[in-house]
Amino acid sequence: MRPGSRAFIRRVKVILWPLCLAPLALLVAGALGLAGQGLGANPVETILHTLGKWGLKFLLLTLAVTPLSRWTGWTWLIAYRRLLGLFAFFYVSLHLTTYLVLDQWLAWPAIVEDVLERPYITLGMAAVLLLVPLAATSTRAMMRRLGQRWRRLHRLIYPAAILGVWHFWWQVKQDILEPLVYAVILGVLLGARLWWFRQRRTARRAPVAGRPPDLR
Repeated sequence: MRPGSRAFIRRVKVILWPLCLAPLALLVAGALGLAGQGLGANPVETILHTLGKWGLKFLLLTLAVTPLSRWTGWTWLIAYRRLLGLFAFFYVSLHLTTYLVLDQWLAWPAIVEDVLERPYITLGMAAVLLLVPLAATSTRAMMRRLGQRWRRLHRLIYPAAILGVWHFWWQVKQDILEPLVYAVILGVLLGARLWWFRQRRTARRAPVAGRPPDLR
């Protein structure tokens, strides 16, 4: 089976779906006490942090698809970018829902106070808001309808990822090793895109062979 063929992509997606759902399955097993799993002394905090980290991991995986496809020549990797992006939004949404329902019990005055007075929560909420239009316009029909605007809109993933890593960094307060690793990975992924952008801009400005340079 040739990599990049429709049959190959479908089979890989069949494998990806259970792998992407595995973190949630482990949390459910922990909540039910199955297979020796548990959620520790503070189960709500465990659920909240685990879902948030996986949302961030899937966001970074989504951003990694394009660089990996360019560096390896495996252009078929692009076929999985949307799936990974939707799973990022899925886990981020569960993270937010856990905060609103299990942590705050939908006490909206306390939630508003948290958002206004705790900067890391402000950053997290801003990241979620940026991801909402990306998930809402992820279908092929919306891609066709929006045209070039779709590509510009989906650049919101960059500030969303930055805010997500920043949110995690400020939330941990002291042990910053894990968010530092995420920040380095994000820096590499965004740095690669910046380098490609500068390369394209330089190529556009380069004089065409046989044509005198524009000295204006």
